[in-house]
Amino acid sequence: MTTHILVTGGAGNVGSALVAGLAANDGNIVVVADNLSTGDLSKIPDEPNVKFIKCDANNYDDIAAIFYRHPFEFVFHYAAVVGVQRTLANPLLVLRDIRGIENLLNLSKNTGVRRFFFSSSSEVYGEPFEIPQNEETTPLNSRLPYAIVKNVAEAYLRSYQHEYGLDYTVFRFFNTYGPNQSEDFVVPRFLQMALRGDDITIYGDGSQTRTFCFVDDNIDACLATLEGRQGINETINIGSDENYTVLELAQMIIDVTQSKSQIVHLPALEDGDMTRRLPDIHKMRALLGRELVPLRDGLTRLVEHYSSQGGP
Repeated sequence: MTTHILVTGGAGNVGSALVAGLAANDGNIVVVADNLSTGDLSKIPDEPNVKFIKCDANNYDDIAAIFYRHPFEFVFHYAAVVGVQRTLANPLLVLRDIRGIENLLNLSKNTGVRRFFFSSSSEVYGEPFEIPQNEETTPLNSRLPYAIVKNVAEAYLRSYQHEYGLDYTVFRFFNTYGPNQSEDFVVPRFLQMALRGDDITIYGDGSQTRTFCFVDDNIDACLATLEGRQGINETINIGSDENYTVLELAQMIIDVTQSKSQIVHLPALEDGDMTRRLPDIHKMRALLGRELVPLRDGLTRLVEHYSSQGGP
């Protein structure tokens, strides 16, 4: 039996890894829709059951044509404007993503989609009232446009389930790193600076804490919700519960790469750089059924990947 699946934003870091995981099942036909504003065609797996269509999910006519051409059973909506600096610099562009959410949900409920998977973000928590941040009990208090859009999307999903019976799963992604991530994000930026021997620049004193989830852990957990019919109408934190300061990350990267890079501190960002991040991942651990990839091991894998590609 063939299953048709749509992945928007499938040319990005996490999206392309998801496409690869879905395509590993020969029974899946995976359609990738991406406008390539930040994604790249080279990240999309070259598999016979993967089809790419350049498309803007925020344009109804653009995305509707794809829905009416393919009988999708599942939709993974990962398309979004991402990156702290980019989203802070382009707030109106970020808010346009609400149109895409409305487009995808309306088309999904009108064409018989069975479940809608959405990539939300840890940003919805804002500065945490409690640690670890739990899906049900931690208040959502961020005021940044990017986080507001994610929060609005989550409300839409709950409302569409209530009104139309469209099932959903929300993934609240914390920092996820992997081979296809661009230098807009902290792990590949620090790694490639270290590999080049450049100074590693940190905003502020580096005491802000983060968790770092290797992309394989992210994808395996998300696929488990599809394959095991788990997490239906639930919100799930997807991340790691190992906490590091940004300064510790930089120091570990220098150690792993045996780099002579120096750490240089820049003025702290005025907004968008939360002081703490730590998810409650008991749901994710149950989905995985195994231990997560330790940060040092994940960094080592990335160094090996960059070396196989001819350097940073």
